[in-house]
Amino acid sequence: MRLLTGNDLKTGAVVWWTGVDWSIHVEDAVNVAANEDEIARREEATRRVNAPYAIDAEMRNGHPRPLHIKDRVRALGPTVRPDLTLKPAEPDIGNWVI
Repeated sequence: MRLLTGNDLKTGAVVWWTGVDWSIHVEDAVNVAANEDEIARREEATRRVNAPYAIDAEMRNGHPRPLHIKDRVRALGPTVRPDLTLKPAEPDIGNWVI
């Protein structure tokens, strides 16, 4: 499974491709394995997202989970300041950061 991520051009927030638009919640991300390069080029050209790129992921408990620790931290926010982390819809999602 591959997810497309980047940064919102206006806010700098980490965003994930949902198949239609961008979301700050990794659990909204969809598999882009067949079209990742095409989607990344198109979305960067619209100037809504900066430097989109595809990452490896897996499905866990019905939600996408980035495989690399760097991308897990990008998905949830700082690990040293829990008060600043993103509060996703799935309450146990933070259990898989490390």
